[in-house]
Amino acid sequence: MLRINDISYAVAGRPLIEHASTSIPEGHKVGIVGRNGTGKTTLFRLIRGELALETGEVTLPARARIGGVAQEVPGNEVSLIDTVLAADTERAALLEESETAQDAARIADIQTRLADIDAWSAEGRASSILRGLGFTSDEQRMPCSAFSGGWRMRVALAAVLFSQPDLLLLDEPTNYLDLEGALWLENYLARYPHTVLIVSHDRGLLNRAVGAILHLEDRKLTLYQGNYDTFAETRAARLLAAESEAKKQEARRAHLQSFVDRFRAKASKAVQAQSRLKMIAKLKPITSPREAALKRFTFPEPEELSPPIIRIENGIVGYDDKPVLSRLDLRIDQDDRIALLGRNGEGKSTLSKLLSDRLPLMQGRKTQASKLRVGYFAQHQVDELHVDETPIDHIRRLRPDEAPAKLRARLGGFGIGAEQAETLVGKLSGGQKARLSLMIATIDAPHMLILDEPTNHLDIESREALVEALTAYSGAVILVSHDMHLLGLVADRLWLVKDGAVNPYDGDLETYRQLLLSSDKPAKANAKTKPVKRPTREAIMARRQEVRKCEERVEKLNEMRDKIADKLANPRIYDEENVVEATRWQKKYSEVMDGLDRAEALWIKALEKLEQVESAN
Repeated sequence: MLRINDISYAVAGRPLIEHASTSIPEGHKVGIVGRNGTGKTTLFRLIRGELALETGEVTLPARARIGGVAQEVPGNEVSLIDTVLAADTERAALLEESETAQDAARIADIQTRLADIDAWSAEGRASSILRGLGFTSDEQRMPCSAFSGGWRMRVALAAVLFSQPDLLLLDEPTNYLDLEGALWLENYLARYPHTVLIVSHDRGLLNRAVGAILHLEDRKLTLYQGNYDTFAETRAARLLAAESEAKKQEARRAHLQSFVDRFRAKASKAVQAQSRLKMIAKLKPITSPREAALKRFTFPEPEELSPPIIRIENGIVGYDDKPVLSRLDLRIDQDDRIALLGRNGEGKSTLSKLLSDRLPLMQGRKTQASKLRVGYFAQHQVDELHVDETPIDHIRRLRPDEAPAKLRARLGGFGIGAEQAETLVGKLSGGQKARLSLMIATIDAPHMLILDEPTNHLDIESREALVEALTAYSGAVILVSHDMHLLGLVADRLWLVKDGAVNPYDGDLETYRQLLLSSDKPAKANAKTKPVKRPTREAIMARRQEVRKCEERVEKLNEMRDKIADKLANPRIYDEENVVEATRWQKKYSEVMDGLDRAEALWIKALEKLEQVESAN
């Protein structure tokens, strides 16, 4: 068990963690969440003993091994597979000793231990991990120097997963992964045999790979059982209760103060006034946890163009006369929201460059609206910002004639405040740099926005703000992301980039996820559907009845949710003697919210079915 007992730590006199405690049972998978800058990465360093605690202690079982991802695998000539195998230091040492050992007893001990740690299947296990993270069999035999920094980070992740430490610490592990790699990692971590702590802003990972959430807020640690959605619901109920109680207390304080103000000067009421002053002094302040201001994104609105804004016919695109994608027959309208699916190396980035005019067609025809403006955001662009300049310098270069106030307003629309506007980019956080790059990509009010992994380094609140902005945006969106939560909320069309072609994918994201995690071959995306018969009047009436039933079910669940929320808003339920009852009502609230989600999904499906039969009639 990992025990964190009364720990405190400050940076330059600013407390990050104060007298915080928690316990993580062995084998549990825990997600660590909190606003950027609250100290999540620092907590990892404290657990590893890299920083000296001011108070308290962190304890682990004797001889427990702690593992985390290295900054980056060196770009040497060692192959990927050998780099990963070397991460199991015990196996490597035993194999080396077995080459020189002379004593029969020691040789027997070495062979026994090698068998115990399953050393002979190690290469297969290492290869499986590398394959899950996107490396082909041929690539696994290539030297690390053949890969870029992002790909070497994947090798570093593979190495620590292969070594299987007793306590695995992962800090934003999906930032260098594509969707396929992120889904594989979720599945792998859910089956990992030891304790895992994950700092992440990826809701999909926090919902599917962990069983508890450790929240770092106001310099304290609070452990919530359940995945991220359960944590969010429980915490929302607690915040609602704290806010309600704070309002009641403020009203009582005002009432008492009013009496004091009215009668303090009267001798006959002096005793009562003093009594009420003492009552006011005894009122313990109730403060809600500091909430992060939701820093919204404000995308400029483009004018409307006639459809289609892009049309590609019989297209072939590639590099150096070598086709990557062929037989392209694509159409994009201004109201499209398209997610690009496909494993790394299949051509998603090539397609993005083609659509953004960064790569020409080798053959075929591409037509587009004459006034079309395209905004393009890719993770590498964040790294290409000028670190010795400020955000104001960047935007002034693009808009030299605009007044400083207008430039600051543009930055403010992307959550970059006055202080950050004058800060050198090299000193900004990853999230602030991503916001600056997004602002630059959209400054010309593009009719189409191409986003390649836009959520890396954005916290959960910022990701939700990005979803809202993309939902309100009136241009087309082409999205490549490992964040299934973002894809599910934004995209209404899926294109599968595979085997040198781009085709509509008829399934949903969950179907795609299951296909990736299974060994079954995916069903053909373009399978022909049977002609639909003209629906009867009875069929239409049945669909309408189904919609009414779904509406009634949603209404009942909404009523139940409101009643339970009122119950949870009562601060007395959180008294020590009511812990069991509070837990029971929180669980019931979570169950009702789950039921409401399912009921609303069924309602939407019923409405879709009704629309289908009515349109076919």
